[in-house]
Amino acid sequence: MAYPVIKSKSGRPYQICKCCVMDTSDEDIVFNEDGVCTRCTEYKERIEPEWNHGKGHEKELAELIAAIKKSGEGKKYDCILGLSGGLDSSYMLHLAVREWGLRPLVFHIDAGWNLPVAEANIKRLTEKLGVELLVEHMDWEEMRQMQLAWFKTGLEMLDAPQDHAFIALIDKYAAQYGIKYILNGYNICTEIVADPSSWEKGSGPTGDGTYIKDVVKKYCAVPIRNYTYTSGLKHKFVTPYIKGIKTVKPLNLVEFTRKSMVETLSREYGYVEYGQKHFEDLITKFLEGWWQPTRFGHDIRRAQLSSLVVTGQMSRDEALAILEKPPLSEEESKKLFSEVAAKLGITEEELMSYHELPECTDKFKSQEKLYNFGIRLYEKLGLEKRIRK
Repeated sequence: MAYPVIKSKSGRPYQICKCCVMDTSDEDIVFNEDGVCTRCTEYKERIEPEWNHGKGHEKELAELIAAIKKSGEGKKYDCILGLSGGLDSSYMLHLAVREWGLRPLVFHIDAGWNLPVAEANIKRLTEKLGVELLVEHMDWEEMRQMQLAWFKTGLEMLDAPQDHAFIALIDKYAAQYGIKYILNGYNICTEIVADPSSWEKGSGPTGDGTYIKDVVKKYCAVPIRNYTYTSGLKHKFVTPYIKGIKTVKPLNLVEFTRKSMVETLSREYGYVEYGQKHFEDLITKFLEGWWQPTRFGHDIRRAQLSSLVVTGQMSRDEALAILEKPPLSEEESKKLFSEVAAKLGITEEELMSYHELPECTDKFKSQEKLYNFGIRLYEKLGLEKRIRK
């Protein structure tokens, strides 16, 4: 269960950004003559001036809230919010109800991997705020078979089955309940640096049903009949422009820090912090805490910590100190390994055999080129607020 040092597959000498903690584990990273990566320069030039750490957006926020409330007149709900039990969605729910006076339908997907800390946080928030919680219980046998299919591919990004379901289902329920606004918890404050695209080699876009269906067709042991799919066209065009359902990111219009989020939620709801980002979910904790670092040499904390460094919430030295230790102890890694194998209904030997597979060389159908074009277009229009390269 140790964390081996895995050399860069690009063959480049090791280098780490002088400003953040992104390094050549991202094969595509580019540094300027001062040793600063393009993510840091892009943040300073493109993102920070307009965002201004959430300050100065009062009018924009007020207009958005007014529009949401108007869209919900005569309806039970005026927006829908996906709640994972994680920090960002929990804080957004707090603001939506307590600060903005919205009436959200709170939506949660139970894909079978919830950890007790997530369920407890969800229960505390929804009960104290008095909001209705809609839980979609996924067909566990289908989710189990789909998760096994992704392990069998040899790909790195293995969270696709539940991530795709979330995108598809929140669009579905927004339309079903006549809701015109989806509140998305993405925020520049804690997520401005995205996971490197070089870590996603071979995978299609998460929201791309073409990719999801092709993996299922090639690697899934049983037919998948109850799962909800979407597509780039449906999610990015039909839902917003034909059905008029807008996805908005209101956390970018308010001033806060990760520390203040935790303090507020802990004080108001007894919220329990769960450690690293995304560690409220068993499979994601396992994949990001052990599988990716040991199989591919990629530590997702580099992107997470770099987001905090570039936004001034943490020093680079503090981030480097955190990275000196593995995400999980050897004891916790062994425990998670056993739990995941048991949950999937396979032996630990079989799970380890997937860890030892060669990297995936299979080609899957996808709409990746269309997605990438859309991202570039959104960047030019000022609609994309995440540094992806």
